[in-house]
Amino acid sequence: IFVDLCFGNIERAGSGDLWLAIFAYGLQLYFDFSGYVDIARGSAVLLGINLPENFDFPYFSISIADFWRRWHITLGDWIRNYLYFPLGGSRKGVARTCLNLFIVMVIIGIWHGAAWGFVAWGGLHGLALVIHRLTEAFCENRDGIKRWWQSWSGVLVSWFLTQFMVFTAWIFFRIPNLTQASLVIQNLWGHPADIQFAQKVYLTAIGMERFWVVLLLVSLAASMAGVYTIRRGLKLQLNWPVKLLLVPVGLYVVWLFAPQSGLPYIYFDF
Repeated sequence: IFVDLCFGNIERAGSGDLWLAIFAYGLQLYFDFSGYVDIARGSAVLLGINLPENFDFPYFSISIADFWRRWHITLGDWIRNYLYFPLGGSRKGVARTCLNLFIVMVIIGIWHGAAWGFVAWGGLHGLALVIHRLTEAFCENRDGIKRWWQSWSGVLVSWFLTQFMVFTAWIFFRIPNLTQASLVIQNLWGHPADIQFAQKVYLTAIGMERFWVVLLLVSLAASMAGVYTIRRGLKLQLNWPVKLLLVPVGLYVVWLFAPQSGLPYIYFDF
């Protein structure tokens, strides 16, 4: 509701509202797609079928190449094997590699829909991959620069730049109309919010003030970080009694937070 209201009233939404909507849409898209893939994988396990993992915490990637190794993994594997490699992959020099990366990402954008916004989304990711490849080539024999990028500060900067690019590019994915998408980008800095719009969106439509919306989004991101830390850092293994105990707990949580009416999965459109 919040995302639809903000992107449906671009001229009335303030810069802060639009940034919140972009962040919320990125989380919505990830939870939507990853969630129904997890449902499919879990259902398949009940039938003795193991489906491949399709997401690997993409919002914790520290480069755009790393992002595409974690996001929609099965599509990435198919594109790499049947499009990127036949084009020559990375075997024909840096210039040809950059061209191949850009072509592949534009095609992925077109695959999502016949609109210029999807072309722009794919082109932005292609451009980001080209910049990443050129940066890698530049740093290859420069040990000092390479060590800095591998330090905590370098990793943090890499993560921020990657996610800033990913979330900004989602604008064109959410709004394939280039005119409207450009208006969103134009209003991201210094655009005041309409007072009536803020009251209608936060208090009337979703029933909470802007502060609580921010807190909710931060809590969701923190929860993801917690799960990521447990899975990657602690390598936690649950025994069977704990797993069985989590089944009714999970069902109760689903019942508690389940919406009154169902919404179609976003990625069903693709």
